[in-house]
This record gives sequence, C-alpha cells and structure tokens, in this order.
Amino acid sequence: MIKKSPLQTEIPFEALDPKRIHMESSRKQALDQGRTRLLVTGVVFAMAFVVLGGRLVDLTRHGKDGAPKWQAMSSSAIAAPVVTRGDVRDRNGHILATSLPTKSLYVDSRETLRGIRADEAADKLMSVMPELDRAQVLARIKSGGRQVWLARNLTPDQVWSINSLGIPGFGFRDEEQRVYPFGPTFAHVLGYTDVDGKGIAGMERTFQSKLGTHGESIDLSIDMRVQAVLHEELGKAKDKFDAVGAAGVVMDVKTGEILAMASLPDFDPNTRQGSLGDAGFNRVTKGVYEMGSTFKLFNTAMALDTGTVGMSDGYDASEPIRVSRFTISDYHAKNRWLSVPEILVHSSNIGSAKMALDVGAKKQKEYLRRFGLLGSTDVELPEVGNPLYPARWGDISTMTISYGHGIAVSPLQVAAGVSALINGGVMITPTLVKRSDDNPVQGKRVLKAKTSDAMRRLMRKVVRDGTGGNAEVKGYLVGGKTGTAEKQVSGGYDKKTLISSFVGAFPMTNPRFVVLVVVDEPKGIKESYGYATGGWVAAPAVGGVIERLGPIFGVVPDQGSDDAEENPEHPLYVPVSNGPKQTAWLRGGLTHAAY
Repeated sequence: MIKKSPLQTEIPFEALDPKRIHMESSRKQALDQGRTRLLVTGVVFAMAFVVLGGRLVDLTRHGKDGAPKWQAMSSSAIAAPVVTRGDVRDRNGHILATSLPTKSLYVDSRETLRGIRADEAADKLMSVMPELDRAQVLARIKSGGRQVWLARNLTPDQVWSINSLGIPGFGFRDEEQRVYPFGPTFAHVLGYTDVDGKGIAGMERTFQSKLGTHGESIDLSIDMRVQAVLHEELGKAKDKFDAVGAAGVVMDVKTGEILAMASLPDFDPNTRQGSLGDAGFNRVTKGVYEMGSTFKLFNTAMALDTGTVGMSDGYDASEPIRVSRFTISDYHAKNRWLSVPEILVHSSNIGSAKMALDVGAKKQKEYLRRFGLLGSTDVELPEVGNPLYPARWGDISTMTISYGHGIAVSPLQVAAGVSALINGGVMITPTLVKRSDDNPVQGKRVLKAKTSDAMRRLMRKVVRDGTGGNAEVKGYLVGGKTGTAEKQVSGGYDKKTLISSFVGAFPMTNPRFVVLVVVDEPKGIKESYGYATGGWVAAPAVGGVIERLGPIFGVVPDQGSDDAEENPEHPLYVPVSNGPKQTAWLRGGLTHAAY
C-alpha cells in the first residue's frame, strides 16, 4: 500500500470555499499593515527622542559669557528686556534727569462688569484717587476694552490702596516715570518726555535714540552750580524791573561749552502742563531779537581787523546823521569828535554808523557771517531760531546794523560771537555736551590775534569808564558791552518797550567766561532813575553772576589798583587819542566829516 505524503493529503471539498479563503487573506493583510505602522511610529518616536536629547545636551553647554545657554534662551523667550531710559548728568556727574520704576493702573472692563457694577467700581477708585475725573473713569470702565488706562505713574501707597479695594479686572503694568530733581532750573535745556517716556523737547528730544532706545546716559557741558546762580540772578532782574521775561547764558570762551543757559518764565518738566505758551519758549536759542549796541563790538572788531581804523582814529559825532526819513543820533551824546575807543565806551551810534560805512556792506556781511550771526546756531537743541536781516543790504542797513538795529539774532549767537572776539579770534561752535579732553576743540580763525587783544582792552574800558559800570566786580577785571533796543510793535518801534542786555567777560587779561543777560520789556524804577536800559537792568545781573562765578572756579581776584590800567605796560591799557585827523570824504551821497 502506497502512503501519501502530508503535502499530498487530500483537502476536503468544503475547505476550498472561496469566501473562507478571502477572509483569511484580509486578516493577514491587516495584521501586516498594523505591524508596519507600529514600526514606523516607533522609529519616529525614537528619532524625536534622539533630537530632544541632543538639544538638551547642547543647552547644558556654557556660552561665551560663562552662563548656560538655556538661561539666555529662556529670558528672551519669556519677554524682551525693558530698556531703562538713560540719565542726563551735568559736567560733574550730578543727575539732572533720571527714570524711576513705577506702576500704571488699567481696567479689563469685561472682567470688572462681571463682578461689580461700574458706578460702584468708580466710586471705590475715587475714594483712593479723588483727583481723577469720575465721569471719565466711569466711561472707561464701561468701554468694553480689555486694557484701558485709568491712571499712570502711581506711588507705592496708591498701588497698595487700590489693591486693597479688591475690584475685579483692575491690573497694574510696570512702567517708568521721568524725574527732574531740580524742577524748573534746567527746564529749557533738558526739555521733557511724554507720558510714554519719549523725548519731545530739549535735550530729551535731541538724544531720544541714545537715551531711550539704547538706554545710554549723556554728560552735559552744563555746570549745576553755575546754572543755579544764573537762574537766580535772572529771576531777581526780571522781578525787580517787572519784565515779561529774561534770558541768560554762560560760556567757556576756550572750549565753546555752555556752562549755564536759562530762560524765564519757565516751567516744571515734572508736570509738563506749564510748558505751553510763553513759559515753554526758549529765549536763549529760539528767540531772535535786535540786540542793540552789543553789536558795536562786532562793528569795531571788523573795522580794526580790516585796517579801516586804528585805535587812535575816530569820527565826528557832533551832529546826528539824517538819511531820507531816518535820523541816527546818540543816546549818550557827547556832541564832539570821538576816538574809536570812545565810540565804544560811550556807545555812539553816529560813530559806529560812519565806521560801518567805511568798512562797507560787503565786508560787514562777511564778518557777521564769520561770527555766526547770519545763520542758525548749530547747538544740540531742536528749539533754534533763524536770524532776521534785510534782503536788500544798502547803506542804511549797513549803518543801522552797526549798532544792532535791523538785524535780529538769538542771545546764544551773540555770546558765541563775543567769545571769538576775546579768545584770540577763534570761532568755536557752542555746545551743550561736555567735551572730552581727548578730543581737542576745533575752531576757525575769524580775527587776527592782535584785533582780539584790542577788543579785550576796549571791553574792559567800557566797564571801567563807560556804560557798563554797573557790571564791575572788584578784583575780577570785567569787560563787556551794554545793549538797548526798541521792540517792534504793530510794524513800528515802541520807545518804551525795550530789550535790554549786557554781555560781559572776565578776567579780561586772559578771558575764560562770557556771561550774557537779556531782559525783555523791563520797567524803569526809582533805583535806576526811571531808566530801563542795558546798563541799569542787565549789567548788574551780569555782575552778580560773575561775583559768584569767580570763587566757584577759583579765579584769583586781581589785587592791582584801577590806576594800574593807565600804565602803558598794563595788558589792558588803552592809548589816549591825540585828537582828530583833518580829512573829509564823500560816500553814498552823504557828506561826513570823517576823522
């Protein structure tokens, strides 16, 4: 009998059912597909764990600064660091403006209205902050906004009290408040920031990027001590003569650094509300005025520098000059021939006008441009005015500009120009930023050194023997020049509405500081015999500043007598003229007795 192998075993007929064969095939296919998916999923998870593990190892490594990388990453991921606005300091490092951390209150009105009535929430808040406007608070609570400001820059006590109210939806946000420790004293120099900490005036605006964006501090050229002195003396002059305003500036003639700058009326930058109108107007840089006889300094300097006149020359000032409908006369008339020093000492309009005609309009414009008087001042403030001068510069303009009429400039421009007159003849751009010893001052020569020397002697003589006597400070050899100009009112000049000024410098043997004071619309008083001119109003204020400024900087008083200046060997000696030279000339259709 032949045996069948297992492979040859007969299969029952019913086992060959097609439906059964199909079911077994589908089950096998599903199992295979499931195994494949599990395998792929396992591989993916394995790869993910490998990547995460590698990243974890990388984060535990230390960065360049020695700290684990995860620390830097986590801090930046949570929130970008808040940049604290940089401080503004004076030249000696004293803080003039800084930022303090504070909190501001906001309301999520939807959350509040779920837990309390709007009027009840408003009343509770008003119990802590009665200075708020209830109607405004109520409107903001009902606004439906998720973050609506209710109050900014709160004190810690206010924050605690508001938290104690337990009002739902009230929250606080960390912010900064700009603080000006000295209030109005530096108002027009520093300017101020808005409620969001952005600079919108003064140095705060000029250096917004440096202070705000980068959080860097700046050191000003301002000296806190000098600023306080100037601010106080200006206030005294303004109040004493019932003026509408006053302005002043103190400059270092060798570096161009502004040590003090003040304008009255002023405002408190901590509150900002008072910065509108006249109080926010910077009279030192933004205001332009006809500065009167202070311009005779520039007129005399250009005449000497061009060789048009010498110290022993002069002009006949015995008669007023009449041109068309204009008459040029002297306020302190001597009615005689005056030497060049006497024209400045006695502030002769007639002599100055004739001197200017000899120099000529072309040279006059050239020199005024050299002194920075025909363009805006390049100082680090946004509030800078542009000078005003005639489009047609004929003989009449040449004469009137010689004594400061017909041209309007800022007080800072005058101070910078006078600095060049006496520092050896070098024009230095004024600055409010402290200059580094490593960065030498760059200036441009505008006068011969001998002309500058002559101007120092002449300015000293104006104070000693002329209209600037009220600026004299014993021991400090003060020099300077008075200025009085009528203001334009309704298209004409008002003789009772004056701009009175005095520009002084000391010590005149080796000048270091220029001090300029301008008083706007002063009223004559009994002490000034009813006068409101620069010699009576502004000169004493300059003297007051200098008297207090000298000891601050250790300027040693000169112990010599006044008679010493009459010695030809003295550095401030001014030669006495021997009288007029007999010559005559004809210029511009006007016959003058020129000497």
